[in-house]
Amino acid sequence: MTINPGIAIGVMASTATTDAVYVLFNAAVAARRRVLAATWSSMWYLLAAFAVISYTGNPVYVIFAAAGSWIGAFCALTWLGGPHKIGERQSSAG
Repeated sequence: MTINPGIAIGVMASTATTDAVYVLFNAAVAARRRVLAATWSSMWYLLAAFAVISYTGNPVYVIFAAAGSWIGAFCALTWLGGPHKIGERQSSAG
C-alpha cells in the first residue's frame, strides 16, 4: 500500500484543525459564552463532515449536523446560565 503525501498532509491538517476547534469550543463552554461555543461547535461538525458524508453518502446532511450542533451548544449553555469569567463565583445573595 502506497501513501499519498497530499492525502497524508491533508489528514494531518484536518485533524489538527479539528482538535484546535475542539479546544476553543471547550474554552468557550467553560467560560459559558453561548454564541461563541455554539459557533465553535458548528465549525467542529463542519470539519468532521466527512464522517457524515461517508455514512449517508449525501453532503446535504452536513448542514443539518452543523445546525444541530449550534443549537445544542447554545441551549446547553443557556440552561447552565449566562456568561461569566472562569474562576468567577456567582453571588448566592439576591
